[in-house]
Amino acid sequence: GGQGFAGLEDAGPRQPTLSLYCQGLNQSSSGTAKNASLINLHLATGQIGKPGAGPFSLTGQPNAMGGREVGGLANLLSAHRDMANPAHRAEVAALWGVPDVPFKPGKTAVEMFQAAADGEIKALWIACTNPAQSMPDQTTVRRALECAEFVVVQEAFATAATCDWADLLLPATTWGEKDGTVTNSERRISRVRPAIPAPGQARHDWQIVVDFAQRLERTLGANEEANGVRSEFRTTPSEAANNADRNSALTPFALQPEKTVAPTTTLFPYQTPEQIWQEHRESTRGRDLDITGLSYAMLEAQGPQQWPLREGDSAGQARLYEDGVFPTADGKARFAALPYVPLAEPRESRYPFSLTTGRLRDQWHGMTRTGTLGRLFGHVAEPCVQLHPQDMARRGLNEGDLVHVTSKRGSLLVPVQASTDVGLSQAFMAMHWGSEYLSGSSSTGVPLAGVNALTTSAHCPTSKQPELKHAAVKVLKADMPWTLLGMAWLPDEAALSARQGLRDLMTAFPFAACVPFGRERQGVLFRAAAHDVPDTVLIERIEALLGLDHDDALRYDDRRQGQRRTVRLLRTGSATTLDGFVLAGDTRAEAWIKPLLEDALPAASYGRQLLMPGARAPIAIAPRSRQVCTCLNVSEDAINRELPRCTGDESQRLTALQGSLQCGTKCGSCIPELRRLLRATVPVPQAA
Repeated sequence: GGQGFAGLEDAGPRQPTLSLYCQGLNQSSSGTAKNASLINLHLATGQIGKPGAGPFSLTGQPNAMGGREVGGLANLLSAHRDMANPAHRAEVAALWGVPDVPFKPGKTAVEMFQAAADGEIKALWIACTNPAQSMPDQTTVRRALECAEFVVVQEAFATAATCDWADLLLPATTWGEKDGTVTNSERRISRVRPAIPAPGQARHDWQIVVDFAQRLERTLGANEEANGVRSEFRTTPSEAANNADRNSALTPFALQPEKTVAPTTTLFPYQTPEQIWQEHRESTRGRDLDITGLSYAMLEAQGPQQWPLREGDSAGQARLYEDGVFPTADGKARFAALPYVPLAEPRESRYPFSLTTGRLRDQWHGMTRTGTLGRLFGHVAEPCVQLHPQDMARRGLNEGDLVHVTSKRGSLLVPVQASTDVGLSQAFMAMHWGSEYLSGSSSTGVPLAGVNALTTSAHCPTSKQPELKHAAVKVLKADMPWTLLGMAWLPDEAALSARQGLRDLMTAFPFAACVPFGRERQGVLFRAAAHDVPDTVLIERIEALLGLDHDDALRYDDRRQGQRRTVRLLRTGSATTLDGFVLAGDTRAEAWIKPLLEDALPAASYGRQLLMPGARAPIAIAPRSRQVCTCLNVSEDAINRELPRCTGDESQRLTALQGSLQCGTKCGSCIPELRRLLRATVPVPQAA
C-alpha cells in the first residue's frame, strides 16, 4: 500500500534507515520507476548521505558495478557517460583519439535477440553470458540462435547451453584465472589476481577482444589502401570535440575514419589489463567516480579503495552526498515523478498462478560452474516448482507429482513441491534450471528449454531489464505412468562424460532431469517420465552411461509390463554397498534404494531383493535427511536433535548449536535457515 505525506514526515527524523533490495525491483517492466520511488523516499526523508542510511542495491554479479563504470551497456560510455549527450561523446572521442563516437545506442540483450530472430542481425558474438539458459522467452532466443548466420561463443565451460549453437567457440578464462580489478556495491575497487593458471587454449577476454580488434583494424586499413583511401584515426582533443556530432550516419559497430594520412599506430596497443585500466582511470577524470588518484601500486600496498579517489587524494570517499551536494548542474537532487505501471502479464482465469524466479542458496546463475559439484546439490537436489500446500490440495497434487507449468510462451514438465514460503496463487522456480539440467520434448517434438521457456521478455523501457520476476502460468497434473530413476557413483572423468551423454538423451522423454550428487565421490542422477514405455535400447544406453552394462550387474526385465531394474554392487573388503541402479517403469522403491546408495549403507543382505518393486524396504531404512549446512554436511535431522539442548536467548542458542555441530561456522550462508529451525524448536527446560 501507499504511504501518506504524514507518514513520510514521521519517517524523516527516525534512526538511519537502510533499504536493501535485490533483483525484485530491477527485473521488472517498471524497474526504473520502482528504483526511483525508493530513492525518492530516501531523499524526501533525508535518509541518504549519512551512516546507515540510503538505498542499497544488492546486485546479482560481484562486478556489476564495474561493468557500469566502464560503459558496459548499450547506451553508456565510460565513466557514467550517456551516449545521447554530445559533450560526453566528445570527451570519449578525445580520450580515444578518434573523430567521433556513435551517437546511436546499440540494442540491449532482449532487443538484440528479437532482431536476430527477425533476421535483422546476422551474426552474434556472445561472451561472459549463457543466453540459451538465462534469457527470458527461450523460444525467441533459440530461434535467434538458429537464424543467425554466424555465432561466436566466448566461454569457459563447454557445457553451457549456448555452446550448442556456436559456429566458433573461443575458450576463455574464468574468475579464478583472471587478472584485473572488480568494483563491489559499496564502490570499493579490489585487485584480482589469478589463483590458478589458465588451462589449455583458454585466453583472457581482453586478450581475445584486443587480438580481434587489431586484426580487424589491419583488415579495414588494407581494404581502404586498396581503394585509394588513407585513414587517420588519431585526432587532437579539439578536433574530436568539433567532429563529435558531425557524422549522423555512424552505426554502433562501425567507425568511419577521416580520409587523411596513413595510420601510424594502432588504436588498440594494450598488452596488459593494467594498461586498459589506466585508460579507464583517465576517462573518470572530473566525473562522479573520479579515480585519477588510484593506481595498481596503491591497491597492492593499501588494499581495496572506494571511489571517488581523485588525483592528490590519499584515500577514497567512504560515503557520498554527506554535504548534500549531488552530481547535477546546481548540486540539488532531482525527484523522479513516474506513474505507476502494472505488471506486464497479470494473472487471469486461464493462467491463474504468478510464477516468480529466484536464486537457490548454493547455486549461481546458470550453474556452469557450481553445477559441476554434487555437494552443492545437497540443499536442493533436483528441479521442482513450489506451490502453497493449499493450492496443491485443491488440485489433488501430491509431493513429487509431475505437473505441466505453462505460460503463453512455453511449457515444461517438472515435479511439484509444497512450500509455505510461497503465497497462495503463486509458484516459484529457481532461475538456474536451464536445459542443461531440466528438459524433455513437447508433444510436437520441440525440445523443452528450462524455466526461462516460461518467462516474458516484456521489459522496462529505460533499463531494458526483462520482467523475470513475474509470468502468468497455469499448473496442471501430468499423466506420465512410466517413470525412470538412475543413480550411480562414477569416477570424476566418467561422471562428466556420463552427464553429457545423458543430457543428449533428455529430449527422448517428455520430462527428464540430470544432476550431480555426492560429496567425496562423484555421482550422477537421471530422472525421466513418459506416456508410454520407451524402446529398450534407450534404457540400455542410460544404463551404459551409468556404468551398469557389465556382466556383474543384477537385472530384472519384464518387457511386456515395461518394468526393468538394474543394480550394481561394490565389494570393498568385507563390505558390500550399492554402487548404482536404474529403476524403470515402477520407481516407488526409490524411497529406500536411494538412501541405500547415497549413505553407502550395507547392502549384502538385500541380494535380489534390490530388484523388487514397491515402496516398502525389505529391511527398514530411515529416509535421508535434507542437508542444511553444505560446508560441513550437517543435516536437518542432526540440527533438530541438537536444538532442544541449546538454551538461552536466540543468539546464545545459535552459538551453542554452532559449537556442538559446527554448522554455519564456515561460509555462513545457512545461518538464516538455522535461525528458522531454532525459532521452531522449544528448548528443553533445564533442571534447577
